[in-house]
Amino acid sequence: MVENLSALIDTVQKNCMIADARHARDMTMCTFLLEMREYFRWEMELPYSARLPKDELGNWLNARESEWNAIEEEEFVPLPLSASGIDPFESDDINRALMPQGLVYSSGLGRFRKPHFVLAELKRAEVREGVQVLVAGCEYARDLIAPPAAMRDGAIFLRMDAVRRLLWNKFEEWQWKEKDTALGRAFAFYDFERDLERGLDRMSESESEAMILHEVGEARAEKLLGADWNTMLGGLNARHAELLVRAVRDHLADCLVTLPTLLQREAYGSLHFYLANLSGLRRALFPALPQCYEHWLVQRDDAALAALAQQGETHWLEVARHLMAQVHDDPEQGEARLHALASGDLGGLKL
Repeated sequence: MVENLSALIDTVQKNCMIADARHARDMTMCTFLLEMREYFRWEMELPYSARLPKDELGNWLNARESEWNAIEEEEFVPLPLSASGIDPFESDDINRALMPQGLVYSSGLGRFRKPHFVLAELKRAEVREGVQVLVAGCEYARDLIAPPAAMRDGAIFLRMDAVRRLLWNKFEEWQWKEKDTALGRAFAFYDFERDLERGLDRMSESESEAMILHEVGEARAEKLLGADWNTMLGGLNARHAELLVRAVRDHLADCLVTLPTLLQREAYGSLHFYLANLSGLRRALFPALPQCYEHWLVQRDDAALAALAQQGETHWLEVARHLMAQVHDDPEQGEARLHALASGDLGGLKL
């Protein structure tokens, strides 16, 4: 194992704290409180179903805010894996040292340029379409937001702990809502009500695979769009514009890989869950997909959904290239136009 694993965990967690100190309070209050509740559950190693102690949670929240205030201006700390330390954003170098010892690390910038760091147990490593896939298990250090899957430095990083937490939270939320929905159909497919633990295990495996498929789709999309796409994404300042650009790439990735593969495999539980999570801007941009899904529920016509995905490949690639051209030709006005589109004037973007 690492010569001083405790020091490594402490260093990664310190960087996570600095990242949270700078960005966590940018969220809406509702989202912030929900994320902090789950972060408290992870940090205290509480079971998913445990009722959170209100007083202890309140004291922890106050203490965490004070800690953030004290370190907000500090610089990220090099990881103690060499004499001089390794920059925390050099994931490749760090993983070369850690993976032979059963550990895996990820770092990078997520939505709105928020840094993310995580140190975890390495469950497995594989290659899909020439892209390395790293699957993390037990997490030893992490920041507030835990994206279940992401493309980091050309590799797909999947977090099984985050997948399970996401599914459990969705299940808890669904119990208070209408049952006959796409989300309810997903839980029924995995037989949650008869055997909750087994259902969660099965769904975690299936949905982690669906998430890998999405990231493989993003890798394909990046090849089609070229380096200019990430340059554009990294240069956007308006949040609505960034959300629009990410939503378009998500649709392209899913039409390229996720949807056709789920249909080919008859992975209908994952198809239900996919539609259950199609919301907000992504749903507004692609109204034909939920409409086709509703038709599929009655007719079970896989061919119609597959045809829509195939049509979507061409459409979303054209839309993505159109967005790039607008920003490339006039960066300032182009971003303003993207912002307007994302704020409601969707124009001809819908399929």
